[in-house]
Amino acid sequence: MHIDILTVLPELLESPLSHSIMKRAQDKGLLTVSLHALRKWAVNEYGQIDDYQFGGGAGMVMMPEPLANAIEELSASRTYDQIIYLTPDGQTLNQGIANRLSMADNLLMICGHYKGIDERIRQKYVTMEISIGDYVLSGGELAAAVLVDCIGRLIPGVLNDETSALFDSFQDNLLAPPVYTRPSDFRGMIVPDVLLSGDPKKIEAWRYEEAVKRTRERRPDLEAE
Repeated sequence: MHIDILTVLPELLESPLSHSIMKRAQDKGLLTVSLHALRKWAVNEYGQIDDYQFGGGAGMVMMPEPLANAIEELSASRTYDQIIYLTPDGQTLNQGIANRLSMADNLLMICGHYKGIDERIRQKYVTMEISIGDYVLSGGELAAAVLVDCIGRLIPGVLNDETSALFDSFQDNLLAPPVYTRPSDFRGMIVPDVLLSGDPKKIEAWRYEEAVKRTRERRPDLEAE
C-alpha cells in the first residue's frame, strides 16, 4: 500500500510513522508513507497557503490553489482509491472503515489546518471525509497518524501474528475480552481457571462471553449496529 499525506507540518508525522509497527510495515516493504509539505505548492515566494475567509470571521482558510496543484501533481503519478480529508465533520472512524481502507492500493490524505480547507476542494477532489472523534485538534496531522496506524496494522504480513487483529476491539462490533499474562497469581488475584485449562474450545467460548458482557456494560450502542 502507498499513502501520500499532504500536510502543513510534516514534522508532526515523522515520529509516529518511524517507530514500532508502522516502521516494521515500511521496513518490510508492505507500506510506503510519503509526506508532502503543502508549502511546496505555495502561491508566492513567501510560502503562502492560507488567506482570510470570505464573509469575515476569525481564522484563516487553506487556499484552493496549493491544494489543487498538489492533488493534481500527485494524481498524475498514481490513481488513488480514496482522497481522504481529515475533518471534525467527517464520518467517524471505526473498525469497519479501517478494514475497508486496508484493502486499498493507494490513498491520499489531506490534513486540514487553521479553519479548514476551501470548500471547493472538498467538492471537486475529496472522495471521503473522516473524523477520529467529536472534538477539535489543532490540525489533521495527528488524525492522519491515527488513520495510518489503524489501517497499516491490518495489512497482511505487518503483524507477526496476523490473527491478532481479528480479535481486536470493534471487530464484529464487540470489545476485546480481558487478557492475562504471568504470573497466574498476582498479589492474590488469580487468572480465571478456564484460561489455564488448555481447552481451546472452552477458552474461545469464555472469551466470546466476556467480550459480549464487556460490550453490553461499556458500549451497548455497538450491539445495536
